[in-house]
Amino acid sequence: MKRLFLISTLIFAALFQSCEEKFAPPELIAPEAVSIEVSKSVDLTFDFKAEAGFGSATVTATSGTAIIKTNGTAGEVQGSIVVTFTAGNSVGAGSVNLKITDSKGQIAEATAILSLFEKGAPEIAQPANSEVQQLKTIDISFNFTSEGGYKSASVTASNGTAEIKTTPEANANSGSVVVTFTGARTIGAGSVSLTITDNNNKSGFSVAVVNVISRPTVSVTQNISTNTTWTTGTIYILEGRIAILEGVTLTIQPGVIVKGREGSGSNATALIVARGGKLIAEGTAESPIIFTSVADQILPGEIASPNLDPNVPGLWGGLLVLGKAPISAATDEMQIEGIPVSDLNGRYGGSISNDNSGILKYISIRHGGANIGEGNEINGLTLGGVGSETIVENIEIIANDDDGVEFFGGTVNVNNILVWNQFDDGIDTDQAWAGTLDNFIVICGEGSDHALEIDGPEGTMLAAHTVRNGSCKGAINAELGDFRSGARGMFEKIYFFGFPDPITGVPAGEGDLTLSGTATQDNFANGILNFNSLEIAQANPSTPLSSIFLNGTHVHAQAVTSSTRTVGADKTKFAGWTWAAVNNQLTDF
Repeated sequence: MKRLFLISTLIFAALFQSCEEKFAPPELIAPEAVSIEVSKSVDLTFDFKAEAGFGSATVTATSGTAIIKTNGTAGEVQGSIVVTFTAGNSVGAGSVNLKITDSKGQIAEATAILSLFEKGAPEIAQPANSEVQQLKTIDISFNFTSEGGYKSASVTASNGTAEIKTTPEANANSGSVVVTFTGARTIGAGSVSLTITDNNNKSGFSVAVVNVISRPTVSVTQNISTNTTWTTGTIYILEGRIAILEGVTLTIQPGVIVKGREGSGSNATALIVARGGKLIAEGTAESPIIFTSVADQILPGEIASPNLDPNVPGLWGGLLVLGKAPISAATDEMQIEGIPVSDLNGRYGGSISNDNSGILKYISIRHGGANIGEGNEINGLTLGGVGSETIVENIEIIANDDDGVEFFGGTVNVNNILVWNQFDDGIDTDQAWAGTLDNFIVICGEGSDHALEIDGPEGTMLAAHTVRNGSCKGAINAELGDFRSGARGMFEKIYFFGFPDPITGVPAGEGDLTLSGTATQDNFANGILNFNSLEIAQANPSTPLSSIFLNGTHVHAQAVTSSTRTVGADKTKFAGWTWAAVNNQLTDF
């Protein structure tokens, strides 16, 4: 019976606690910034709300002393607290911090900012409170009068940086000093503190309060079904697999950051340009467009991630552009890898060679390659059946869990591609892609497989492509290239370096350029697969080229040093706007 009573008591207590009324935390509002002469006193009024009723208040101060002159009344739900602040003897910034506690022990606090000046010194009007987005700038004007005439000014800032933009003429008795403030990455209160000194060496002081607010962020939850523009300075979050539907154009302005939500399997996030849709994503060298993960804290205006390393893959999907150009596969239309077959927006291929899927310029794609199934990852940039009217140039792909860029047929021409730290192949071609890749860099990482993986047609169409003017840097487990399944085309003026020596006695060892399969070797012998001007800076100069460039390809290669090479990529195309360049990865190229 006692046990039953105890259980009943506990249940009643729990029910009573759950039914107890809940009160919002108190709110406290500080007065706007105030100027005060040194050694003088001023009353400051703080307004409060407290649903649970006022309990108590405490106050602290800097550059002076503060006492509570008029306190709140116990149980009061709304009112004011008056604090008397007495300034110290030094010119500069001061503050009064008030903290209140309600009857439930909940706390709120607020800080009043003060400017301390000396008598007879320049008087600087207090600018109104303002706000600025993270890493953006705002101009703040400080108006002043000075009997002793203007001599000089200096500025400091918190939660951001400040510099003086304009000053009045020397000896001016009035005017303004304009300060440019740049908000920090941290959201919250900041300040700009200006000191003006006159010809008598007396200094006036003023503080402007600036609130640093977050960049605008938009969640994208539905397919793009009407013409849409994503605007400069905004962060867009892909909440799932988003498709630009047929007949629809998505325009992405320079400087936009697109972040993919985490997810795998059928929930892997990606941006798909469906057949007949268009993506107009024209970044600039000064303001590239960045695709990355929501785990990346990067903000518009930044190039390098502040928190993710450039070798972290698989945090979201990737960018897929699908068109109606011919492909060589089992059928004229196929489902792209990385997208579930249930999503018909993943179809690609057709018969329109000059199909136009839009414009992609100055784009960096990072941390992608989410897995939708065993061995079925999304590439950083997938080009499936993309037509020749599509413009693709100045693209960077970093830390993708599958290939950097993969071509599935199509006729698109591509210029200036940089792949860094891919976890499979740097450049991968399939299904008789019939375009040209001109000027590319592949920087392999420890998880990389090949710099180049070149596959032949899978159907009856036997088109070939050209890959030229490239530089490929190896890593411990990476190989130069694998040409297989009847590969065809022209590969010329490519420089390789940093690859390990081949494994002795293994036909396709590390560091090798291999022709896999009889069909590929026959194409090479018959002039369907061609190489020209391949150069390599060897790890061991005594290793014969025939051990690196296999199946007879060594006749098109020569050993060089970094100073004597004559072919390779033009790295200046990637300067400034790529993370690789900012991270000093291009010094060897």
